[in-house]
Order: sequence, then C-alpha cells, then structure tokens
Amino acid sequence: MDPLSIVAAVDASSGFVVAFFALLIGHAVADFALQGEFLAVAKNRHAELSKFFGESPAPKGIWIYALGAHSLIHAGAVWLITGSVALGLLEFVLHWVIDFAKCEGWTGFKTDQFLHVACKIAYAVMITTNCPWIAWTP
Repeated sequence: MDPLSIVAAVDASSGFVVAFFALLIGHAVADFALQGEFLAVAKNRHAELSKFFGESPAPKGIWIYALGAHSLIHAGAVWLITGSVALGLLEFVLHWVIDFAKCEGWTGFKTDQFLHVACKIAYAVMITTNCPWIAWTP
C-alpha cells in the first residue's frame, strides 16, 4: 500500500472507518503535537505576543502567517493521508475559517474540535462514495 495514500487500498465496507480513523489521527498530530505554543498563540490576531518578541513589536499581520502555517500543516496531513490535493485544499480553507472563528470568540474549543471532526467525517464519506472531484490534481 502506498504510504502517502493510506485510504487508497481499503474496500468499501471498511473504507469509511479506516479513512476516518487515519484522518482523525492526522488531525490529532497536526492540532496538538505539531502546533507549538507560538502558532497556537500567534494565529489569534487579538493575542498578546510580547512573550515571543519582547519589547519589539510583533510583525504586522503575523497572525495571518501563523494561521496559514497551521492550516497548511493540516492540509498537508489530509493530502498525505488521502492522496487528494482537492481534499488538502479544502482542509486548508475550512481549517483556516474554523480556527479564525475560534480566535474571534465566535466559537469555543469544543465547537472548534467538533467542526474539525465533522470535516474528517465528510472527507471519509467523500472518499468511500468515490466522490469524483476529490481526484482532481492541478
């Protein structure tokens, strides 16, 4: 089995469970193990960043880069697990929007995680139902 596409070799009956489990592991690694303190704080445009920059002001707009980097880590995990560039791009956009909403205080931690897991469920459904557009590559 191609390690860059874990879900490629599963049959339809077990495909959803395998795809969802792999995506959930990828989410846990990307959202917890690979998100250091700097990204966790700096992705919030309202955060106090003097801890990281001392008396120097934080670079203007750094939150966009931090949130983008964090979302790219998630996109990479989805792409590596599924082999789908389209799902990787979708994950980038959705993860960015969901985390932005949390940073704005529109949602809390539980809602944030629920929405991320819901995305993984949707991706697993798309994979196991052979959704045609997820095979798109540039």
